[in-house]
Amino acid sequence: MPGYPEPVDILVLPGVYAPQEDTELLADALADEPLPRGAEVLDVGTGSGALALQAARRGARVTAVDVSWRAVCTARLNVWRTGLSVRIRHGNLFAPVRGQSYDLILSNPPYVPTPVADPEPHGPARSWDAGNDGRLVLDRICGEAPALLRPGGVLLVVHSALSRPGRTVDRLRESGLKAAVSRRQRIAFGPVLRGRAPWLRERGLLSAADEKEELVVVRAERPV
Repeated sequence: MPGYPEPVDILVLPGVYAPQEDTELLADALADEPLPRGAEVLDVGTGSGALALQAARRGARVTAVDVSWRAVCTARLNVWRTGLSVRIRHGNLFAPVRGQSYDLILSNPPYVPTPVADPEPHGPARSWDAGNDGRLVLDRICGEAPALLRPGGVLLVVHSALSRPGRTVDRLRESGLKAAVSRRQRIAFGPVLRGRAPWLRERGLLSAADEKEELVVVRAERPV
């Protein structure tokens, strides 16, 4: 955009989730949203800060949150490199922004079903491990995000079809939002899913022939 620095390559410190296909799918959904200059945007689980920077380039007032200090440092480094303005907060999901409201909330949360149901994943695994059903964080987002949306505000959340997007849509509708899957994309298994494929097949979440994972973006809007 005129008046803003050109995009730069995103730096990713060790232990921080690097932008991948799910980031790109959510970035495409963000690009389709009308975003007036000065709109308030929240990026929850910002990781490297890639999505927060995309919103900031469009003139939005952006707040980014992550529970990982390494991610916070990475996002701050990338913000510094661009010269854009993004407020970056350390904290668990919406805890640092209680009482605030937003025109747009973005989230690429952990969503991979995990054989060992650890209620508090640690280290890099916090970026993908999401409990036995993959919804450890998704259900919290569905429960807490609607209260932070302004009238007409939009939530965009990306996750795997293995994590039951129908439940995401249903829970958001129960909160009074208009919700639906807005994007789908099939991708090859990454290292984590390849390692868990036998367990996922045992649970009936993958068939013997499945070699790709479907990603979805759920879009939810608070009525005006």
